[in-house]
Amino acid sequence: MSTVKVDRILECVGLACPMPVVRTKKTMDEMETGGVLEVRATDQGSVADLKGWAKRIGHQYIGLKEEAGLFRHFIRKVDATETNMDTKFPHTAFNEELQIRQEAGKKPNILDVREPAEFAFGRIPGAVSIPLGELERRMTELDLNGEYWVVCRTGNRSDMACQMLAKKGFKVINVIPGMSEWNGPLEEDDL
Repeated sequence: MSTVKVDRILECVGLACPMPVVRTKKTMDEMETGGVLEVRATDQGSVADLKGWAKRIGHQYIGLKEEAGLFRHFIRKVDATETNMDTKFPHTAFNEELQIRQEAGKKPNILDVREPAEFAFGRIPGAVSIPLGELERRMTELDLNGEYWVVCRTGNRSDMACQMLAKKGFKVINVIPGMSEWNGPLEEDDL
């Protein structure tokens, strides 16, 4: 069994609407961009409330795990610049192109630069996880002779990763729009 790496845990056990959302907002305001918050609640209404709140505000609702009446919500703080797609890296491919390659039996090297919690809740089968913040330090884990299809949630972090890797001599392709619109098969950790 795997556990999701979170930056903070917010206990909302026993609280009813609107308190889980109110406390979540306050906690998210205190967190750094990219941080993952786990909200623990027992109010079944928190499922729709927190999903709706995250979508309305622009944060990423990563997923939900329910365990014996305890709802564990995972929410990632998103910076507004992350959702404004401003691609700078010239070599891109659409999600469908990567999916077609996989369905044809080709095994492209897929590098997922999202945070560990995002990766745990759903990834392209066979993808390797190296979060963008760790890429500089962990670049030696990659084969300089290989070609990498780089993916994130919206194409922004993968764009930055592609620029960084290309400067070091790697052959990379930025997959857009990324996991937010991926319709192919997914793997996830057994949380």
